[in-house]
Amino acid sequence: MLPLRAEGYKLRRGKQALFWFALVGVVFLGVPDPWMPRAILKYRQRLLGELKYQAPPVSRGVTLGTVEEFCPNEHPEWREAQVIEGVEIERSPVCEPDNPYLVAAVVKGTNNVSHDTLMRAGLAPDAVVLGRDLDGDGDPDEVEIHLEVVELNGASPDTAEPVPGFAIGPGIRPAFWVFAPKGFGMATRSLEDLRANPLYRVPSPTIRVEQGDEVTIVLENTHYLPHSIHFHGVDHPYHPPFHPPLDLKGSLPGGDGVPETSEMVPMPGQKHIYRLRPRHAGTMLYHCHVQPQAHLLMGLQGLFVVEEQRPNNWVQTLNVGAGHVRHRSVAVRERYDREYDLHYMDLDKELHEFVQRANDPRLIAKAIDHTYDVTERTADYFLVNGRMFPYSLRDSLVVVKPNEKVKLRVANGGMQKLALHPHGHKVTITAYDGVDVNPVAWITRDVVDVDTAQRVDLVLDTTNDGLHSYGEGVWLLHDHHENAVTTDGVFPGGGITAIVYESYLDENGVPKVSGIDWKPFFSPEYYRKKIPSLATYGDDTRIFREPAEATPRGSRVFIWGLAAGLGMGAVVALFLGRRRR
Repeated sequence: MLPLRAEGYKLRRGKQALFWFALVGVVFLGVPDPWMPRAILKYRQRLLGELKYQAPPVSRGVTLGTVEEFCPNEHPEWREAQVIEGVEIERSPVCEPDNPYLVAAVVKGTNNVSHDTLMRAGLAPDAVVLGRDLDGDGDPDEVEIHLEVVELNGASPDTAEPVPGFAIGPGIRPAFWVFAPKGFGMATRSLEDLRANPLYRVPSPTIRVEQGDEVTIVLENTHYLPHSIHFHGVDHPYHPPFHPPLDLKGSLPGGDGVPETSEMVPMPGQKHIYRLRPRHAGTMLYHCHVQPQAHLLMGLQGLFVVEEQRPNNWVQTLNVGAGHVRHRSVAVRERYDREYDLHYMDLDKELHEFVQRANDPRLIAKAIDHTYDVTERTADYFLVNGRMFPYSLRDSLVVVKPNEKVKLRVANGGMQKLALHPHGHKVTITAYDGVDVNPVAWITRDVVDVDTAQRVDLVLDTTNDGLHSYGEGVWLLHDHHENAVTTDGVFPGGGITAIVYESYLDENGVPKVSGIDWKPFFSPEYYRKKIPSLATYGDDTRIFREPAEATPRGSRVFIWGLAAGLGMGAVVALFLGRRRR
């Protein structure tokens, strides 16, 4: 027995020695040069030869894929100043100006315009009903607005494409819920064109009324979930006087929009009447207060502006998509040359994707109730007036001329604080949350903080004095939080727009810039991270592109193969030896 044990012992010791020899061989042959101690590296180089320089692999080519035009130029005739139904509509030289027939209809009232204007506006006859002049000052004081709830980029069993389609950027279509003016016809532009009806977009439209107006807002819940309207900062009663006309008998009482305290909110197919008489002028908000941690962030929010009372003050009751106000109130015309609504939002794409995974309201409600956790929210998309760069430059440019005073109404509808920074200018803060700041306390600065749900009124003075303006050009206007100028982490993106002087704008609303080529930014491939960002920085940018696959050295392939073989052989031998025991 002893000779057999001794022989087995020797065999095991031999296998162990073989294993350690193979392991040392693997390390000696396979460890990269930078990891090898210098004392040992010189012996390996004597044995195998010193590695010679090998040129790096060539750079890959850049394929842009489908590149959209900066300006589709669908309605160039809309840019010009014009008079429709007796309503003066300002010139709007951007790529995608607001429909002037829509502007005329919401100024005059859909009950007071021709059928042709109504058809061109796309509005229902009762979308904006203007009634009597109660104080005899030349403008209507009874205002009735009908709003619907619309889903954008939702799931459909009939098509893989989200419908009705609303792109916030090239190839980017998160789902939204929005309040929208009551329209007629289809939710899409046609049976073939699945883009959303132009009335249906993000954000919900800015509502404008005059101080003292008797305002009735009828929420017609055309959605599959319950919704409400909370008037944030707007003077409104907790329980309004309830005397509905016969055609509105089905409405429910309550005026604050909060289902936990003031009202039973309208379920799908129901409607709710809100009545208010705002006494205080200023820039306010309105938004849904049903599950606000989701509904508000899904897009059910808009500016609510109460204009100062003036004689003959026909205001633009709705500003669809915010942006340029093409028919300013009398009070704004007294002090300013132009006016813009700027509504900022940030989105967590996880929330918006829930709606696109099913069209069963039970599954969507469950996902919002129990799957989505807003405390773990991360913002991926940043929007100004419902668009991200570069689409934001199509309809949300702040267009100016020298020596003008421009009113900016800014709202932050996101969860992240906004640090608004205008290049080339400093702006003056004149109001916070609808309350005027005493002129002696006005602050002029180049970064304006706007917290969640806050509003700020700004004066943009284009006098070239080295303080208010540095001169004409294309000056960016953006949130200075660095994540807010990206789209899902890709720069440039987010809520970037620009202050553009008319001399720097071509006839199609395209800014005349001197920097890099913008074509890659209009390709969906760019925001899918298929195009290196620095590859857009000139003609010869090969150094910034992704490298092609490197060709391995033949000697090093042999060394690695030998090392791997020795290592695997030693492991197998050790394993088989243990099994025999």
